[in-house]
Parts: sequence; structure tokens; C-alpha cells
Amino acid sequence: MSANINFTCPKCGNATYETGQIQATGGFISKVLDVQNKKFAYVTCKRCKYTEFYKGDTSMLGNIFDLFT
Repeated sequence: MSANINFTCPKCGNATYETGQIQATGGFISKVLDVQNKKFAYVTCKRCKYTEFYKGDTSMLGNIFDLFT
């Protein structure tokens, strides 16, 4: 999954990268109910694997569906 962004690795100067998304739980109740209420996008340098994370928004409807699945 690659977006069209202007990324240069701050560690090695490389301009090739990979992008993606991950979801994680927040607190104790979220962990118990297995609700992934934190969403992050990431950019990873293909040469040195340096990774930057960016916090994203999650929808309440998505969290409700996660609760029932």
C-alpha cells in the first residue's frame, strides 16, 4: 500500500517507502472488550526500516462493529 506523498527518510535520506495502517486498543476496558479504538498510519523507509507513526481518527460505528465481532 503506497500513497503519493513526498517522504525523505530523516535517518538515511532514502526516498522509497511503504505505507499502511494499524489499529490498537487504548485502555483496560478496550483491552477487555477487544475494541481497537486507536488508529495509526505509518510510513516506513524501504532501506533502513525507520518508521514514523501518525495518529488517525476512528469512527464510533466502527468501534461498535468491533465490539460485536
